[in-house]
Amino acid sequence: MEISFTKMHGLGNDFILINCIEQPGVTSLKLEDLSKTLCHRRFGIGADQILLLCPSEIADFKMKIYNADGGEVEMCGNGIRCFARYIWDRGLSRKDVLEIETLAGIIKPERAGDMVKVDMGEPILEPEKIPVNIKSSPPIIDYPMQIKDRNFKITCVSMGNPHAVIFLGENISDFPVSMYGPLIEKHPIFPKRTNVEFVNVQSRTKLLMRVWERGSGETMACGTGASATGVAAMLKGLTERNVSVQLLGGDLLIQWHANNHVYMTGPAAEVFQGKIDVHLTERS
Repeated sequence: MEISFTKMHGLGNDFILINCIEQPGVTSLKLEDLSKTLCHRRFGIGADQILLLCPSEIADFKMKIYNADGGEVEMCGNGIRCFARYIWDRGLSRKDVLEIETLAGIIKPERAGDMVKVDMGEPILEPEKIPVNIKSSPPIIDYPMQIKDRNFKITCVSMGNPHAVIFLGENISDFPVSMYGPLIEKHPIFPKRTNVEFVNVQSRTKLLMRVWERGSGETMACGTGASATGVAAMLKGLTERNVSVQLLGGDLLIQWHANNHVYMTGPAAEVFQGKIDVHLTERS
């Protein structure tokens, strides 16, 4: 099957977006295998995730998200900004605020000049909903976790997908994210695995963050991760309610409003368009 696609990125967190409204046959393929094939950086196009633009019965559009390892995930903050940019650039909707159906619920990206602002919804702090197998009243702040030679303190937040946020009092530029990230991601207390953020506090309004994404490895940016990190820092009283999160790919603005909703603002860019032949079996 020949598939048309658009390569996009949000702060270097890159995606292959496929319009399944125009190409409905794509959804009949084994999407886990499709994502692994297309996202491979040697034998495919190369990306952290694929984004599928699908029709929705309850919102303007539906976004399905598959990681590079083939796993379907609930939400992606950088991805939904790219998703919205694609819709607006192609005139698929004239609405300034879109409603996008995801596994994490309906998410609402809106135009913000050259940027895209996303209502990420309310942070989830209850252990069973994150999910994390810790018997504790919410929120879970500075829970001790021994990984190899290190004793970390994790703060657990879900922004539609699970995050374990770790504040470090050391330079994170050379921190071995690829060593500790996968061990924490797959720790038994996380039944659906978890994303992991390693963070330095620079000031009351600025955080530095590196992220190990569940199913994708270290990425240059993570919108839900930046949102979860902002919430964790605010819960711990480390920052104000508006904070800039600096990632390897650039900055995201995170705001936790009085209505308990978290808002994320950042860029989205199209890189190129193309077509690729794939030879995969259809779902049985």
